[in-house]
Amino acid sequence: MPELGVSPLFAGERHLSVDEARAAIAAALVPIVGTLTLPVGEALGRVLADDLVSPIDVPAHDNSAMDGYAFDGGALATGGDVALRCIGTLLAGAPFGGAVGAGECLRIMTGAVLPAGADTVVPSELARVEADVDGERVRIAPGVVRAGENRRRRGEDLAVGRAALRAGRVLRPADLGLVASLGFERVTVRRALRVALFSTGDEIRAPGEPLPAGCVYDSNRTSLAAALQRLGCEVIDLGLVRDDPAALTATLQRAVASADVVLTSGGVSMGEADHVRAVLARMGEVAFWKVAMRPGRPFAFGPLHRSDAATGPSGTPCWLFALPGNPVAALVGFYVFARDALLQLAGARATPLPVLQARCTSAIRKRPGRTEFQRGIVEPGADGARGWQVRLAGSQGAGVLRSMSEANCLVVLQHAQGAVAAGDAVDVWLFDGLV
Repeated sequence: MPELGVSPLFAGERHLSVDEARAAIAAALVPIVGTLTLPVGEALGRVLADDLVSPIDVPAHDNSAMDGYAFDGGALATGGDVALRCIGTLLAGAPFGGAVGAGECLRIMTGAVLPAGADTVVPSELARVEADVDGERVRIAPGVVRAGENRRRRGEDLAVGRAALRAGRVLRPADLGLVASLGFERVTVRRALRVALFSTGDEIRAPGEPLPAGCVYDSNRTSLAAALQRLGCEVIDLGLVRDDPAALTATLQRAVASADVVLTSGGVSMGEADHVRAVLARMGEVAFWKVAMRPGRPFAFGPLHRSDAATGPSGTPCWLFALPGNPVAALVGFYVFARDALLQLAGARATPLPVLQARCTSAIRKRPGRTEFQRGIVEPGADGARGWQVRLAGSQGAGVLRSMSEANCLVVLQHAQGAVAAGDAVDVWLFDGLV
């Protein structure tokens, strides 16, 4: 595993594997501190700060799992037909002051509290209702229901005092519903991770500006800012920075003064105008790595020093992630190296990235020794075939953003993997699973 620092690896020694680089990053990071309390409806995507302990039993009482007739399951012990006199109807939320006696039943709705004397519910469609001089009589045939069936017991979903959600969980829509179901109006979450973002390069222009010959519009800040927002980060957009050491230094000083993370694109290759390496050598302990991957080989990572102290407002160093400048390489680098790291910094509990297996519809040339990320489109198997299949989406060049837009996944060809034949299973990262 590489040490952090200005690494000779960038000068031509062996390439790091993707796994080595990811492990080095994870080992270096410590989550930020700081919490706030938000209304439940505003907490989507935030990281839960503390275990959420249930103040109540869920359900709060034994209740019926379906519409039917509640009775004492002991009546089934005879093994024959059971005839019960119906003594009334009980709706969900309505109290029942009496008890169900021997030979009696009560018509009950889903969610209604089981009254005293009843521990079993026969579904309405499995009971035969007959008219009787005393009202209705319900007959239950042998074997249609077992004693205790269709009864939801008090606390079986969640007992009082038990953690409903664990600290570090990124709150999803169902989680917010669970929080509300326990009676909480507000929830304590980690503060949002602050990420300063800028692009470097004299050839880069902002959308809307004139485009001189040889220049390109900056797409990286737009796509990376959107990726950060989907992770719940607070984005500090520092714009475009020209290839000038003084401008880079000033921008980085602004960034480390207010952010937990600095995310850049461009300026980490071996080009003569790429000044980021020299500037960062003065400002921090940044490692420059060649990673055995395609696209996105050049990458830099490490802590930046602040002018007033070694740590900032969050109590942790300001971390730099310097991504390649090619649009696809920048996004792939973000997903491979920055996504999980940012979640870790934000205090989220580590969860394995979901990987889908799909049949590749075409052959892919590859040599062992590097990890490759191809843009793909996952879809159901053709001609009624079971499972999923994946096909490559357009040109795979590192600067071709259109195929990244058309794709819905990355096809991950692992470090030791060789060429892929049509019909072979490959690993796939779904874009919706990444954010």
